[in-house]
Amino acid sequence: MAADNVFSGLSRMIEQIGKEKGIGKQVVVNAIIQGMLTAAKKKYGTYREIEAQYNEDLGEVELFEFKEVVDADKFIDEEVEIKTEDALQLDPEATVGDYIGIRLETKDLGRIAAQTARQIITQQVRDAEREIIFAEFEERKGEIASGIVRRVERGSVVVDLGRTEAYVPIREQIPGENYKPGDRIQGFIADVRQTTRGPQIIMSRASEMYLTKLFEQEVPEIGDGVIEVKAAAREPGARAKVAVSSKDPNIDPVGACVGMKGSRVQTIVQELQGEKIDIVNWDEDVTRFVSNALAPAEVSKIFIDDATKEMEVVVPDQQLSLAIGKKGQNVRLAAKLTGWKIDILSEGNMAAKNAEAIFNLLLIPGMTDTMAQNIYQSGFGSFQSLAAAEAKDVQRIPGYDDEAKATALIETAQKLLKKYEDSGEPVPQAPKPSMEAKEALNSTDAKKAAEERLKQELAQLAKDKTE
Repeated sequence: MAADNVFSGLSRMIEQIGKEKGIGKQVVVNAIIQGMLTAAKKKYGTYREIEAQYNEDLGEVELFEFKEVVDADKFIDEEVEIKTEDALQLDPEATVGDYIGIRLETKDLGRIAAQTARQIITQQVRDAEREIIFAEFEERKGEIASGIVRRVERGSVVVDLGRTEAYVPIREQIPGENYKPGDRIQGFIADVRQTTRGPQIIMSRASEMYLTKLFEQEVPEIGDGVIEVKAAAREPGARAKVAVSSKDPNIDPVGACVGMKGSRVQTIVQELQGEKIDIVNWDEDVTRFVSNALAPAEVSKIFIDDATKEMEVVVPDQQLSLAIGKKGQNVRLAAKLTGWKIDILSEGNMAAKNAEAIFNLLLIPGMTDTMAQNIYQSGFGSFQSLAAAEAKDVQRIPGYDDEAKATALIETAQKLLKKYEDSGEPVPQAPKPSMEAKEALNSTDAKKAAEERLKQELAQLAKDKTE
């Protein structure tokens, strides 16, 4: 394989590579120049001053060796120097100290050097192609892409995207899906990484963003910006919740996403292998948003703690299992959708919890039922929590806005706590409900039964204090 054969027809080669690989002409030219220069230095030595240039008119690479012009009496090394008389033959204006370029024949490089040049060119072109592919998919990150399954490697699906391959790791697949070579597959471009082996593209079918992008594709109003997907939560392949809002009060965001007879959402459901999708209205008011997120369950009351972003949601007794969902799925997705920790309580359980808290607070000397209710509604469920509180927090309780009163209440709670700790006596607990009361709590009239239980326990507590 002679060198002149390797580098013949460069113009055609540059054009062909540019067309096939999508690489700019100058990138290919630079690769060829680098390959030729490497081959020349391998042939003639790295210490010699050799340059390579691409002559577009001739369509070939030219090699030039530069030597310094020196006087004959100072001439030492013919590899890097040229005598003045010889230099003048090449350039009549040459003077001592100038550098004269002498053309080298590429056909003199030899087979091994030419082979090295070809390897360099191939590598340079491959690197350029990788950079182009990386830049292209880096720009497409966050979009949906589709391709053909080529193979499955240790559970990861390898997808042919045309110019490159993408991977769908096991964690990014919908559970239960099985792919074989030749199947079409669609996913969300979640990440693009540059590695030593080239761009690595990670696709996801399990991401919430994939669900959001599918809605953008199917619902024109989202693409137009009239409707916005505010949040999404998924348990891939099982169930998902999507919160949407509309900038136009005349457009129902939920209805638009569902589509005529459910046509739009059903298209997405089919793509996600039958994943059930709840579409709910987003609301700035977090209590309303959480109520919407827990649909189809109905919500009776919500108690929130802004500091910890936790809330207790009270639902009718017969709605408890619906609110929690199968294996806790409904409340788990609602919590993920809203960003709040949600604790679900039935009305019966909430009434029992209220009764236990009021019973505990009434242990404080001088405490009345009304005062205990106010303390409990302000977020203190026991005298122990009051004992550990700061005055500024207690001042939020109606009737204790004065710092002195708040401090006195804290000190009273602290003394009561110390009394039980010093004596080793357990803190009294609210009486357990009778069998009749338990049955009543499980009935449809659970709320009234719980209220009746509270009255009975308070009366018993008052009686114990007088005895």
